[in-house]
This record gives sequence, structure tokens and C-alpha cells, in this order.
Amino acid sequence: MNLITIIFIAVGLSMDAFAVSVVSGSFYKHSPFKPAFLLASFFGGFQALMPLIGYAAALNLKPLIEGYDHWVASAILTAIGLKMIYESFKIKSAQQKFDPCNLPVLLFLSIATSIDALAVGVSLSLITNAILLAVIIIGLTTFIFCYAGVFIGKSFGHFFENKIEAVGGIVLIAIAAKILFQHLLSLSA
Repeated sequence: MNLITIIFIAVGLSMDAFAVSVVSGSFYKHSPFKPAFLLASFFGGFQALMPLIGYAAALNLKPLIEGYDHWVASAILTAIGLKMIYESFKIKSAQQKFDPCNLPVLLFLSIATSIDALAVGVSLSLITNAILLAVIIIGLTTFIFCYAGVFIGKSFGHFFENKIEAVGGIVLIAIAAKILFQHLLSLSA
């Protein structure tokens, strides 16, 4: 798996956390530097940790599905992409008393936005050995997107939130198609 593909996966995975960061940013009337750093750190950390857990869990499965691992990886990425697109139409406005930096809320949001990354870790175990590079890129990308998302949310509110997650889903589906296309090309060679 090349670096560009890993970056696209990272961008796709970061979109749901980015959408939550945009919404969260709309709650801050004053300087959001500290909340932005806190949200970005939690979201980026969980987005980096979850693929690592998924990768480790899937290593035992790899020998059992090696003949069709590309199909499994593509199916997982497509399912996650479709789920993200579906959920982009279901995002509801948050209540005004919502505090995204409350520790229990922050932990819940970090886990909820990184569950997809756990499944991607399973896919990564089937298509690459460069898991450390992948999790670093996923974590940093999510951190950057979420940090910026808080400031975007402070400025523009809820305007972008639904569209962002749909774009992330489309990116993951495109990566799944690329994996299958590369496999089909290797069969014809």
C-alpha cells in the first residue's frame, strides 16, 4: 500500500471526528485554543489506537482468508463508507448545553468516531505491513482536521457537518474500489 492511499484512508476516517469538531467549535464564544487541542488530541489518539487494535486482532485471521483478503478488505471499507454516507443524513443539531470537553462526553465521542478505524485496522492487516506508518498518519491527520474543525465551527457553525462525513464515506468506497481494481489487474498480468 502506498503513502497516498494511506493518506486518503486517514482523510476518510477523520471526517466523522472532523464533523463533531466543527459542531463542537460552534459552542465556543471565546478563544477555543485549549478545547481545540483537547478535542484534537483525543480524537487523533483514538483514531490512531483503534486501527492498531483492529490490525492486531486480525493477524490471527489473516492465514485463514489469504486467498480472498482483498475482497474482505474492500467489503469492510465499502461498508464503512456506506455507513458514513448514511449517517451524514442523520446528524441532528446538538443541544445548547452540550460540553464536548467534559471528560465522559469526550471519551464517548472519541470512541464513537473511531469505531470505523477499528474495522479499517482489520482491512489494513490484509493489505499492508506498514501499520505503524498508517496509524501515525491517521492520528496526525485526524488531529489536524479536528483542531481546524473547532475553529471552522466557531466561525461557520453547523453549515458543513453533514457534507463532511459523506465525503469521508465516498473516499473510503473509492479506496475499496482501488484495492479490487489492483487485484483484478494483478490477475490479468
